[in-house]
Amino acid sequence: MLLVAGLVMAGCSGGSEQQTANQTSTGSSAGQGETFKVALLTPGPVSDSGWNALAYDGLQAIKSSMNAQVDTEPVEDPAKIKDAMRSYAQHGYNLIFGHGFEYNEPAIAVAKDFPDTVFLSSSGGKTAPNVGAFRFYLEQGCYLEGMLAARMSKTGAIGSVAAVDVPSIKSTIQAFEAGARAANSSIKIIPTVYLGQGMDTDPARAKQATEQVIAQGADFVIHQANAAAQGVFDACKEKDVWALGTNLNQNDNSSGVVIASSVINAKPAFLDVAQQVKDKKFKGSIVLMGMDKGAIDFVLNPKLSEKVPEDVQRLLEATKDKIVAGSLVVPKIEF
Repeated sequence: MLLVAGLVMAGCSGGSEQQTANQTSTGSSAGQGETFKVALLTPGPVSDSGWNALAYDGLQAIKSSMNAQVDTEPVEDPAKIKDAMRSYAQHGYNLIFGHGFEYNEPAIAVAKDFPDTVFLSSSGGKTAPNVGAFRFYLEQGCYLEGMLAARMSKTGAIGSVAAVDVPSIKSTIQAFEAGARAANSSIKIIPTVYLGQGMDTDPARAKQATEQVIAQGADFVIHQANAAAQGVFDACKEKDVWALGTNLNQNDNSSGVVIASSVINAKPAFLDVAQQVKDKKFKGSIVLMGMDKGAIDFVLNPKLSEKVPEDVQRLLEATKDKIVAGSLVVPKIEF
């Protein structure tokens, strides 16, 4: 079986509190007096202080608030996603989260064989009676980061580093660029350097990619590099340029160069869908989670706020208010 204790522990803080799948019996289901069981599949370690960590926070909220049995497994090889999903479903898990766009289609394929299990992906465009997705509108925060970078850049150039060229990542980068152009129409945007499949746990590769962007003149760099993000921050520190955090609040990174972060608060979304599943009220759909629902935020680093001119701070605050109110719709790729 895939779900052995070693995999459960990989990358997890507090993994000793988790129950492994191979300790449970098959065929259990919520609503019949059995323990409510929730699994999380991530594309990398949950210790990344970013994309995977925020999903783990959501999972732990389900555990503590709903007295659920939870388990997590990093699945870095996309070819193994279906097998991991099937294994959890066979062990009676009621809800299986796949944290990323790449989990949506495998969920559709596997779900038809397990009608009593709900499969949910973080982004994706396909649904079924027991398959859904919630899309975090991270583009809203990235848009504001673009405005900040474009208004503060001294070189007149900004850039980005990302793990892979998939719609969910590309959309946030495009929103960053749109915000930059809205704030400074003459800003130069360096093309995104992608790390490549399987390289989002390699800080050395991320550092090298960031150096390529900086060499072209960028003095602000946003990332979507997952666990490799430390390489981005290290390169920015060495080259004396600003970095922008994503997914979690990364302002306290030891590099001291993260001037702001675009933040996902996954707990409300995870808890809401888990309760729907437990109450047998879940219906497959795609839900957009944005600033208006408290799922997305833009946070200036308070330790560096004096570096941000007052007029720029006022612009960011006013724009954020428009986004929350719905009078400004941040562009995003539909997928």
